[in-house]
Amino acid sequence: MSNEIVVVTGAGGMGTAVARRIGSGRTLLLADAFVENLDRAVEALRAEGHDAHGHITDIADQGSVAKLAETAAGSGRVAAVVHTAGVSAATSTVRTIMEVDLAGTAYLIDAFEAVATSGTAVVCVASMAGHYAQLSPADEQALATEPADRLLESDVVTGFDGDPVGAYILAKRANQVRVQAAALAYNRRGARINSLSPGVIATAMAKAEQESASGDHMMAMLQSCGIGRAGTPAEIAEAVAFLTGPGSLYVTGTDLLIDGGQAAWLHRHRPR
Repeated sequence: MSNEIVVVTGAGGMGTAVARRIGSGRTLLLADAFVENLDRAVEALRAEGHDAHGHITDIADQGSVAKLAETAAGSGRVAAVVHTAGVSAATSTVRTIMEVDLAGTAYLIDAFEAVATSGTAVVCVASMAGHYAQLSPADEQALATEPADRLLESDVVTGFDGDPVGAYILAKRANQVRVQAAALAYNRRGARINSLSPGVIATAMAKAEQESASGDHMMAMLQSCGIGRAGTPAEIAEAVAFLTGPGSLYVTGTDLLIDGGQAAWLHRHRPR
């Protein structure tokens, strides 16, 4: 086993693409809540020559996430952590989105800050949806700094009155500002943390979104913004390789938007 550990949460299309891109010559620790998905991904990565290992992890469980971080740190130097695990608005309840996408990301940020060392790079996959959020400065501050174990009890969460799409937007904005707030603690350890916000990416989760009530709108937006296609998991993996590699040593506490121009169209060209 290599002494350099790469942790990837989420054994779906995006997670496995990231693992392939940055896992060569390192020990890969792939985490997912579903054993069948995890075993399938680990087997495929091993068949391609990767030193891949599975770790059952429930991102919505703070103790489970802490155990993942402890296992990674006990196996070698944690070089990179890429958090792709999450749920979609099309297939989840408001509560599940808050527990997994919002609180789960906060748990991961804290757990790996505790084991980060010089050179550790963390990337949390958020979403372009976070750029749509319209929150007060006080709500954003709460999402950014409320202790992770009390985040679900904060007023901005308990007072939320909306549908899963609104909850998803809130959660992904929380991911972005949580990463921003965590940069100081990571810097003090010689480590870095950033978020990455994809637009529509060709994954199983995106397929479920396309088949939902908002699917036609989502696909029409790809045409309207001029890109005319969904992104690929490999394109996200390239961005992750940059954010975890030597070319981004001065990049921390920020969000990289990878959406084919969708947010730019929404902000500057969408008919009012």
